[in-house]
Amino acid sequence: MPYRPNPRRPLPIRLNALQLTGSIALGLWLGFLAIALTCWLASRFVFPEQLAPLAQAVQQLAQPPVMQPVPDIPPQSPLFEQYKENLRKNEQQQFLDQARTNNRNLSNPKCQFWLQQDQTAPSEKSRANVQQFCD
Repeated sequence: MPYRPNPRRPLPIRLNALQLTGSIALGLWLGFLAIALTCWLASRFVFPEQLAPLAQAVQQLAQPPVMQPVPDIPPQSPLFEQYKENLRKNEQQQFLDQARTNNRNLSNPKCQFWLQQDQTAPSEKSRANVQQFCD
């Protein structure tokens, strides 16, 4: 009698949604890790000289900035007086620039007059009046 295998029996398959979801998530995560590791290894061995400046820049950004020591200048020195004068002039210039660009000053005729005066003939009086009449 010829050999006849047993009739095929159906395989019982049970789907568990939690296991299926977990398996897919694990597969995606492992695939991501494999791609990331491959890219990292390729960049380390294939392009090491091209990434050197980038690595150096990242290291510089990671280090805290080094504070430069402030020189000890006595308060009565001419350099200190010049420094204070430069600060005052810079503050005045910033205020004038802000007054010129402020939209509220466009509708203020006194402010516009003194801004024009300061632009054509700058003086202490015109700057004082700009500070008085402009916001």
